[in-house]
Amino acid sequence: MAEEDDTVHYTGAEGGWGSVRGIVETGLRERPSLAALDTLRRQNKPGGFMCVSCAWTKPAKPHTFEFCENGAKATLWELTTRRCTPDFFAKHTVTELKGWKDYDLEQQGRLTHPMRYDRASDKYVPCSWDEAFAGIGRELRAIDPGAAVFYSSGRASLETSYLYALFARLYGHNNLPDSSNMCHETTSVALKEVIGSSVGTCVLADFELCDAIFFFGQNTGSNSPRLLHPLQEAVRRGCRIVTFNPVREKGLEVFKNPQSPLEMLTPKETQISTLYLQVKAGGDIAAIMGMIKHVLAAEDCSWREKRQHVLDVDFIEQHTTGFQAVRAKAEATGWDEIERESGLARADLEQAAQIYIDAPRSIAMYGMGLTQQVHGFDSLAMLTNLWLMKGNVGRDGTGISPVRGHSNVQGQRTVGISEKPELVPLDRLAEQFGFNPPRDKGLNTVDACKKIVSGEVRAFIGLGGNFVRAIPEREKMEAAWTGLRLTVQIATKLNRSHLINGEVAYLLPCLGRSEEDRQAGGAQAVTMEDSLSCIHGSIGKAKPASPDLKSELAIVAGIAKATLPPNSRVKWDDWTADYALVRDLIEATYPEEFHDFNQRVFTPGGFYRGNSARERVWKTDSGKAQFTVPSVMSSVGFADAPGRYRLMTLRSNDQFNTTIYGYSDRLRGIEGTRDVLLMNPEDIAAAGLTAGQVVGLATDAEDGVDRQVGGLSVTPFLLPRGCLGAYYPEMNPLVPLDHHDEQSKTPAAKGVPVRIVA
Repeated sequence: MAEEDDTVHYTGAEGGWGSVRGIVETGLRERPSLAALDTLRRQNKPGGFMCVSCAWTKPAKPHTFEFCENGAKATLWELTTRRCTPDFFAKHTVTELKGWKDYDLEQQGRLTHPMRYDRASDKYVPCSWDEAFAGIGRELRAIDPGAAVFYSSGRASLETSYLYALFARLYGHNNLPDSSNMCHETTSVALKEVIGSSVGTCVLADFELCDAIFFFGQNTGSNSPRLLHPLQEAVRRGCRIVTFNPVREKGLEVFKNPQSPLEMLTPKETQISTLYLQVKAGGDIAAIMGMIKHVLAAEDCSWREKRQHVLDVDFIEQHTTGFQAVRAKAEATGWDEIERESGLARADLEQAAQIYIDAPRSIAMYGMGLTQQVHGFDSLAMLTNLWLMKGNVGRDGTGISPVRGHSNVQGQRTVGISEKPELVPLDRLAEQFGFNPPRDKGLNTVDACKKIVSGEVRAFIGLGGNFVRAIPEREKMEAAWTGLRLTVQIATKLNRSHLINGEVAYLLPCLGRSEEDRQAGGAQAVTMEDSLSCIHGSIGKAKPASPDLKSELAIVAGIAKATLPPNSRVKWDDWTADYALVRDLIEATYPEEFHDFNQRVFTPGGFYRGNSARERVWKTDSGKAQFTVPSVMSSVGFADAPGRYRLMTLRSNDQFNTTIYGYSDRLRGIEGTRDVLLMNPEDIAAAGLTAGQVVGLATDAEDGVDRQVGGLSVTPFLLPRGCLGAYYPEMNPLVPLDHHDEQSKTPAAKGVPVRIVA
C-alpha cells in the first residue's frame, strides 16, 4: 500500500472550520433568502423542519444546531433566491441545455411555473396547471396502465407517497420503482429473508449502550455527518469503532465537532475508528468470513479451557436455523483464500474479530459498499451471520443498521411505494376505497429501464429526483427515452432528466419541504420516516419561491383527479385541503404502525413504528433468524484479469446524490474538478501512467457493448491495489444495466469491471 504522503488527501479532520467554510461558500453561491437562517435554526428539531439531505434520525433533545454541513447546503440550495423562469426557457432550446453541466443547470435556481415541452421550437413553454393536469390525464387514459411507470425519489412525504401509490393502483398498476431500487433494495430483500424485517433493527438509544460499532462500506463524513455526534459520544465513553472501507474517509477517522468551542479553538479532536481496514472492493464477504473463523476458534478454545461460551449458544438454539452449515463453510474456507479475496491480512481480521468478541453489545452499520454489488445479498447475509453468532440482534445496544440516504426513502416503502404487491395490504386498500387493486408484480428500476428500451413502457412520471441521470447505461437509456409517449417531471430545480423528453412532456414545479404549504384547510405539516424507523413531523415556514408553485401532494392529486373516473370514496380535493385526512387513511391501512397518527406527528424524537426482529419475532419462512451459507467469497461478480480494475463510484463532499453543490471535495483533498480517476500510486506506476495524465475508462464486460467515459485526470489516492474511484453520476455510462445484485437488482456501482484507455 502506498503512503498517504504520496497521494491526494485532506490533512484536517471532518467537521471543524472546513465544514463552516463549506456552508459559507454554498451560501455565497445560492444567495438564499433571509428565511434560511430561521429554517436552519428549526432544522431537525421537534416541531420544526426535517432536513432533506439524509435519513439519519432526529433526537428528542437536539443540539443547538441540529444540522450538518450537508444539511445546511441542502437547505441553502432549496432556499436560493435564484429563479428559473419562463424567460430562461424562452432563451434556450432543450438541445442547447443538454450541453450544460449538471451544476450549471441547477444553478439557474428554483422553477417557478408549470411548463410544457414544445417539440416544434425545442423549448419549454409556460402552461396553466389545469392545462397540464388535463393533458397528462388525457395521455394516461389513452394507454394501457401497465405501460406507465410512476417513479419517486426518496424525499416525498409519507402523505404524498401514500396517495401516489394509491393513484397508481387505482389507475391499474404496481409499477412503482423508487430510489431505494438503486441503493438499499438489497437491504430490503436480504434482511427480509434472514431476519424477517426489511429495515434495520436499531434505535437511537442503542448507540448510547453499545460497546462496539462496525462500519462496512459507508462514508459517514461525505453522506451522513450528523451521525458523527453519537459516534463521538460513543467513543468518549469507551465504545470501539472498526471500519471496513476501501476508501479512507475522514469522517470515520477524525472528527472535530463544529458545535464545541473547545474543539474549534484548540487542536482537540476525536479519533473515531480504533481500527480502519481498507478492504478490497467487494471483499467484505471474505473479510467477514475471516472474522467468523476467528470467533469460532475462540469459542472452541474458551469452551475447552474455561467451559465458557463466546457464542450465544442459547440464542442460536432457540432463535436461529442453519448455524452448523455456516460453521462448516467457515472451517472449510482457508485463510489464503480469505486474504486474497478481502485484500486484508489475517492478523488484522483477527484483531477486528477480537474487538467483536470482547464487546458485550455490538452494532453493525453499512452503506452502499455492501448493497451495490452483484452478490450484495451474500454480503448482508454474511454480516447477519456474524451478528447472530453472539445474539447481537434484538437486545438493547445491539443491532444491524443500514445508513440510508434520502430523507424518506424508507418511509415511502412503508406506506405502499413498492412494485411488490405482497408487501402491500391490498385487501385493506380494496375495502377502504372500493376497487380491485392489481395483484401482478410491478416494475422496479432495472426492469422499467429494460421495458423503456424495448418500447413496452409508454409513460413515465417522476415524483422528484433525476432518474435519467441516476440510472445505469445512461447513453443507451437517453436514446430510448425519447421513444416514450409521455414524460412528466415534478421538481424544484432544473436537472438533466428534464431535458430528455418523450413526445409529450411536462415540467411541474413544486414547493420545497422548507416552504410554507398552505392549502384550503390552512398551513399543512408533512411526515417522514428516518432510517431508525421513527416518524417525524415537519412544517415549512419559508415563503414559497413562486406563487405558482403547488405542493407535491397537490400535484399528485391534480393528475390523479384528471386521470381517474369518479369514486365516492376517493376524495382528492378533501385530501389536498387537509393532510391530516391523509394521515387518517394511512392509519386505517397500517393500524399497527400508525395508530393515533395525527396525535403523534410532533412527538419529540419521532414515534417508533416498531420492528419485529428487534422483538425477536422472526417473520421468515422458518419462523427463525436464518444463518446463510455464502455462494461466493467476492461480491463483485467477475474474476480479476490483467488490465481489469474494480471501479467504485463515489459522491463528493459537495454533493447530494445527483445534486452537485460545487466542485470542492474537501474531505479527499480534491478541488475545482470532478473529472478525476482515483488510483493507487503503485497501480499508476505499474500501468505506465503518470499523475495528471488524462485517460478514459471502458467497461470490461463481455457483452459486446462499447461503454467509455473520457477526460479523467489520473489522481494518486490511497486505495487498495486494483481498485479505482471516480464520481457518480458521471461514471454511470460505464455500469451495464444487467450489472446488478442477483436477487434485488440493485445496480452494482461499487464494483464495476473496467480497463483504462490511455
